[in-house]
Amino acid sequence: MGTIHHTDEEFQQAHQLMVRALCRISVTVLLLLVLLLTGCASLPSPTQRQASMALDGASTPLAQVVAASTPVAQRTRSGLRLLADGDHALDARIALIGSATRSLDIQYYQIASDAVGLRLVRELRDAAARGVRVRLLVDDLYAAGQDPLWAALAALPQVQVRMFNPLPVRNGGLVSRFALSLHQFERINRRMHNKLFIADSVAAVAGGRNIGDEYFMRGEQANFIDMDVLATGTVVAQLATVFDAYWNSDAAWPIEQLAAGGEGKLDELLQAAAPTLVVSALDRFGRSAVSQQLAAGQLGLSFAAVRVAADDPAKADGRADAATTTRAQVTLAMAAAQDELLIVSPYFIPGRGGMAMLRDAAGRQVRTTVMTNSLGATDEPVVHAGYAGYRHAMLKMGVKLHELGAMLSRKSSLFAKIGSSTGRLHAKVAVIDRRHLVIGSMNMDGRSERHNTEIALLIDSAELAGDVADLFHDDAHASSYRLRLSADEQRIEWLALDAGAQRLFTAEPGASLASGLKQALLVAVIDEDLL
Repeated sequence: MGTIHHTDEEFQQAHQLMVRALCRISVTVLLLLVLLLTGCASLPSPTQRQASMALDGASTPLAQVVAASTPVAQRTRSGLRLLADGDHALDARIALIGSATRSLDIQYYQIASDAVGLRLVRELRDAAARGVRVRLLVDDLYAAGQDPLWAALAALPQVQVRMFNPLPVRNGGLVSRFALSLHQFERINRRMHNKLFIADSVAAVAGGRNIGDEYFMRGEQANFIDMDVLATGTVVAQLATVFDAYWNSDAAWPIEQLAAGGEGKLDELLQAAAPTLVVSALDRFGRSAVSQQLAAGQLGLSFAAVRVAADDPAKADGRADAATTTRAQVTLAMAAAQDELLIVSPYFIPGRGGMAMLRDAAGRQVRTTVMTNSLGATDEPVVHAGYAGYRHAMLKMGVKLHELGAMLSRKSSLFAKIGSSTGRLHAKVAVIDRRHLVIGSMNMDGRSERHNTEIALLIDSAELAGDVADLFHDDAHASSYRLRLSADEQRIEWLALDAGAQRLFTAEPGASLASGLKQALLVAVIDEDLL
């Protein structure tokens, strides 16, 4: 009778299954205790919500600037401008608010109550005072403690605020609100991750940025490297239709149904708003600020055909068709690559479908590069742990992997150093054959695929695709670790440029025994598609 030998990999898999089972039992017991101790909070009975639609802004001053910036031959296409620099991205939003005279439709996963977030709210207050209709839709997950702010804003004439898929617990911080709402986990796990900003129904900003200091290079500890696009022309009508669908969905609750009062309190709540905004003379593409161009009556735009991929808001209650999700449409576009594919995603867990797409691309000799965060740079280490399980297989199939380094990020052309802050990747971008460009809110992970609603712009422009590819390819060498397999292909090695010389790491940069144990425990208890 022969001896059965178990490999280290088999042992690790068995151990992981055991840990996962024990952790899930513990979490189930903890959840039951929480529910017994706190009872079950619930949302109030919904009342009838007034439907509304995008307003026609064709005769507004902003529409006149857009028309003056669009050659006659380009009027069937969309005008576009990349917003890679944080200061120019914030300037564009504030300038559009200041230029709007008819309507502002704004939809975000997160608006922080920090200097930048409050500055945006202050601008909305001032726009409403000029008679602009403001519709603001905010996902409720990160809105802990913000009920007074949104209630006060909604108390103004011309302003409506709605919270998407609200948690039943209104008081406390993020962790406590979520923990005490776990009896509705299947619902509250589904979040609106969209980022969309529309002014007068003629100009829009879409991309990866939430609203907060760190998304615009104003954070003290860390800042996000991100990407947006300013859009005009035919694509804006598509985006307005998407906004209306979310605004009028059953998941969008008027703040008045969730929080009482708010009249007369807004000015007090806005005292911490950023007083000034300094914008560099030119962005990295050599263009002046959007505020200056609007004042001059001429926007600098490129023109292209654009298609919007957006999840149905019904995805928030599990009713969306998996074949038509944003992730499905973007994956289909990437699968059509013939020569080169660049994927930039801060949270990258390809899953079975993503691995199949990458394997097919490798079989067709498509040069594929993935750029994501390193363990030291990510703000979601559990997601990184989920991604780490795919690295070896991707490297074996020939995928080039780059991981942004927390300190290396200061060398990034997309990162403006502020004091001792570090950089984190947050852009969600794909470049296909240097011809097609995808920019939006969607991460390449199971959460974006199955649970969060997302939106993306699929742009047919060799000019813009080339600009983005050049930016990230240059950054990949200067600001990230390049991963490779060891000579025996058993281990992963990290290479980084340090003072012009190449430095080799045989252990994961930024890892520690404690962090590794914490990640292992969390990954064991959390399904991959929830990361």
